[in-house]
Amino acid sequence: MKKVLFLIWALGIGLPLSAQEETREADSLRHAFGREEVKPVTHLSTPHADTLDTGNPAVKVVLYTNGTYRYVRDLSQVQADSVFTECWDTRAVNPYRSTPDPIPAQFSIWVVDTLDSYVCPNQTHVRSQFGYRHGRRHQGVDLPYPTGTPVPAAFDGKVRISDYVGGYGNLVVIRHANGLETFYGHLSKRNVQSGDWVSAGDIIGLGGSTGRSTGPHLHFETRYKGAAFDPTWLIDFETGALRHRLLKIRSWYFNPNQRYVQNVDDEDEIFRTDEEDRIAAEEAARKEAAARAAAEAAAIRYHTIRSGDTLSGIAKKYHTTVRRLCQLNGISEKTVLRVGKRLRVR
Repeated sequence: MKKVLFLIWALGIGLPLSAQEETREADSLRHAFGREEVKPVTHLSTPHADTLDTGNPAVKVVLYTNGTYRYVRDLSQVQADSVFTECWDTRAVNPYRSTPDPIPAQFSIWVVDTLDSYVCPNQTHVRSQFGYRHGRRHQGVDLPYPTGTPVPAAFDGKVRISDYVGGYGNLVVIRHANGLETFYGHLSKRNVQSGDWVSAGDIIGLGGSTGRSTGPHLHFETRYKGAAFDPTWLIDFETGALRHRLLKIRSWYFNPNQRYVQNVDDEDEIFRTDEEDRIAAEEAARKEAAARAAAEAAAIRYHTIRSGDTLSGIAKKYHTTVRRLCQLNGISEKTVLRVGKRLRVR
């Protein structure tokens, strides 16, 4: 029991885990605990009455006036995390573009744990899906959202962008401790500034139709290191629930043609098939390159220069041109041909 509790604490810090770092115990936790749906919290908008210390200086207990409580991380501990300083830009939609890091084939991140909460941006049907739309890439989902309706932050985090940004109109981007970023676009009003720290449920703005928009709605995106993936991998907007506490991300999630697969077995099958196809394609390309190199090597022919040979005479003999002979051998038409030397003719 102590081992499991320690593992939950170690993994629950919100940092991305590489494939090498994922242990068998962590994968067991994903199946036993990480795949549990998370219902949106409801008490976060309630004023808090007091904050209590715990045995861990990084963790506090917040008491709310409605009699509920919540364990939270000490903000000073969160602020010290390098995730909130690396590639930090208050204007660039993708601050990772200039220093792109390769995304592993698969990795896991804790989305919420006992210290992090979640609030659904809007429990509703998705009006426009992730993927290509009218020939253009649609990086998120569109949710019906009447103008003036309060928009909550989905998770705890730090506001990176709060500005009017092109087609997004009024845009708020929040970076979270696990490296994820959530985007909230087309707002009629922004209630936060870059650098503000927010909790899940805090009202960051009001719904609207600013920017490139055909009517009031919320454009919601989820990104990791600047790469967008279908938010429905993370949130069931119909029920408002977070699908998993521990999210296993595959590199093909970032393909704009890949949308959420409801059945986990189907998801694993897609990943397996995708990997097999990738390996098969790489092997086929390798064989094709080797065959092409062998064919080119077999087609190479040389001519040994004899007394009286000229470039034009050699070109005529091998049905080629003087220019081609010069290209193959790195010479010019004025180069003196030396008897006994070999000249490539094909």
